[in-house]
Amino acid sequence: MTNREPNASLARLFSETGWTLDRFAREVNKIGTERGTPTSYSASTAHAWLGGTLPREKFRPLILEALSRVLGRPITFNEAGFPDPARGVNESASAAEGLIDLGISDMDPSRRSVLGATLFSVALTVPDWQDVVGRMEAVQTGRIRRIGMQDVDTVVAMTERISELDDQFGGRHARPMAAAFLVNTVAPYLSVDASDPVRKAMMSAASDLSYLTGYMAVDEGFHGLAQRYYLKALELAGASEDHLTYCTTLRGMSVQAVDQGHGSYAMRLADAAAAASPQAGPRMRAFLAGQQAHASAQIGDHRGAMMYMQEAEKAMDKAESRQKAFGSYDPASLNYHMSQVRYEMGDLAGAVKAMQESDKLRYDIYRRTRVKERAILAERQISIGNLEEACATWNLALDDYPFVQSGRVDKRLGEMFKLIRPHLKNQVARDLRERAQVLAPGLAS
Repeated sequence: MTNREPNASLARLFSETGWTLDRFAREVNKIGTERGTPTSYSASTAHAWLGGTLPREKFRPLILEALSRVLGRPITFNEAGFPDPARGVNESASAAEGLIDLGISDMDPSRRSVLGATLFSVALTVPDWQDVVGRMEAVQTGRIRRIGMQDVDTVVAMTERISELDDQFGGRHARPMAAAFLVNTVAPYLSVDASDPVRKAMMSAASDLSYLTGYMAVDEGFHGLAQRYYLKALELAGASEDHLTYCTTLRGMSVQAVDQGHGSYAMRLADAAAAASPQAGPRMRAFLAGQQAHASAQIGDHRGAMMYMQEAEKAMDKAESRQKAFGSYDPASLNYHMSQVRYEMGDLAGAVKAMQESDKLRYDIYRRTRVKERAILAERQISIGNLEEACATWNLALDDYPFVQSGRVDKRLGEMFKLIRPHLKNQVARDLRERAQVLAPGLAS
């Protein structure tokens, strides 16, 4: 069977190896002998593969293994330009392969066409809990080693550390790190032998990390990429029967949608998250209700918005601990949601007051959020005529700005330059612009 077009994906990988065609064929033959399926490929055969000829299905894994060994990373069927025999050419890859294909596109700056090519979509098919729970294909056991709970703990600890870096410094630098960890460590863990409890725990940990990586993609404005990470997180959460991460991911998708102005879609996702979390604790319940309130306000359901906010406030009253946890919700978040609801309802003064309260209550570790939301607060202060208060708030945001690498923060500061332009006769506004031009020269317009 021959493709009409050369296999550009395989050719790219081949060029990375530095091999000759003869060496390529010999390495594949060596692995075939190791596995008890000897082959006698030659340089001309390897040349044919690059030209688009598909090797026999049962021998394609030998090629992937040869490339993986020399390049030092897992190589998937998709990356090598081969159809996945288990799923078909046009179907989604397995859990491990899906993470590898997604992560490699994200971690390598030279191969990030996916970022600009994929935009936010409200046409995504988001699976229900019943559609994903326990239905992932059995992950093939590997021949390298067996993982244990200590490996799961490694993934969990790394996810927590990356989350902390994101909170403090933004996702621009942390996301490629997360993508590389998904590709080089987590995906291989999903492909080796493990007990059923360990396998489920590893898929749950992978789901958490996939969600976090998607969240950081949102931070950079790569919305289509984020949705792909989110969908993978849903798949993994269902496979591991992890209700919490499943609901957290749906909630994150709703946050992404409402911030893009897709209120109806955000409402559906928030409702789906709430419906899928009958056992949610008060902190999660508060977050879900707060998100439902924001989405309700955006679609004009003001009565529903206030009902959900009251529900969120009651749930927060029941939450006992304020310790930071992955996907946590605190009083600062609650006041942020109240500000968003007030803003959508046209109560700008109320929105400013709630955002000010949110800023007072926010923990210092959430520096990226503090910069972003201080900028939003300043935008709302200037919208009600409080120019000098807005400039003071923007200056507070600029205090932390040099430490943060975030697309959302950059967008907000770009908006600042536009909003103060009509007020440059005011000395305070001029001083703010001059300071901002020094700290963020690329954002001045």
